[in-house]
Amino acid sequence: MSFRRIAGAIAVAGALAIAGAAPGQATILDDVKAAGLLRCGINPGLPGFSHTDDRGRWSGFEVAYCRALAAAVLGDPDKVVFVTLTGKTRFPALASGEVDILPRNTTWTFSRDVDLGFTFIGINYYDGQGFLGRADLGVSSATELDGASVCIQTGTTTELNLADFFRLNDMTYEPVPIETNAEARVAYEAERCDVYTTDVSGLAATKSTFDDPDAHVVLPDIISKEPLGPLVRQGDDQWADIARWTLNALITAEELGVTQANVAEMANGTDHPEINRMLGTEGSLGEMLGLDARWAARAIAAEGNYAEIFDRYLGAGSPLGLPRGLSALWRDGGILYSPPFR
Repeated sequence: MSFRRIAGAIAVAGALAIAGAAPGQATILDDVKAAGLLRCGINPGLPGFSHTDDRGRWSGFEVAYCRALAAAVLGDPDKVVFVTLTGKTRFPALASGEVDILPRNTTWTFSRDVDLGFTFIGINYYDGQGFLGRADLGVSSATELDGASVCIQTGTTTELNLADFFRLNDMTYEPVPIETNAEARVAYEAERCDVYTTDVSGLAATKSTFDDPDAHVVLPDIISKEPLGPLVRQGDDQWADIARWTLNALITAEELGVTQANVAEMANGTDHPEINRMLGTEGSLGEMLGLDARWAARAIAAEGNYAEIFDRYLGAGSPLGLPRGLSALWRDGGILYSPPFR
């Protein structure tokens, strides 16, 4: 049986067990509260998304979401255990219950959503696959890479995208399989491959770690759509809703001007009805989720709204300096927005 089928069988079995649970049987929310910790699956170390400082403290775009979810559910953004997962290990870890949520940069696809039995709770970053190469390679487009050796992470969508791209352009390539971004960097710097391919955000993160970043270029070609987002196991709709609406709260907070600095004041009540509903001074949205009224206020207070998190770890305030692009709000030229809080 293939890895895909094994993981799918595990996930489906778990989903059926939850869906068919007798009244009063523990849910994922119950388990998280009982443990007093959120188990969050993240990348082993991808600058901007998940990395540790010299004291071993985790930070990054993925980490910030985990902290927001822990604050919403447990009242404390520090009540998180970060479990590092590779492209190969991430799906079995989620399916088996080793982690409660997987915000590790993962592309939403049909087979992962349907066949593997996972639920993607939203898109937190709109990405696309590209290529990183040395400037002295002398190419200006990926269509000039016929016969090139390519470092490629196993267990990812990039493998299939790469094969499709070269086939469509009637080119050949030599795959150099690696398992993690750290391994890719070592292999690429050792010139075991001519180019490295992954999501453009990952290429920017890798390039930022080089001693001489200007000696390397990210080619302009984008060869795929890579909608990245957190995912959970199927079968527990309450937990999926909590994870989904925590992300939506961070996005809506940016749109409505709720920030890490002002959320405590706004949580006392404003003239804006949607802010009041989201922050719990009107209505009963928290109760609908099985949480208290201030869940969203705590999530935003953990590390700020979506824009604050993006800018700090990926955007202008970070070494990566990535533009918002499609991940900008709908009113700012992007396609990012949340369903309404009502």
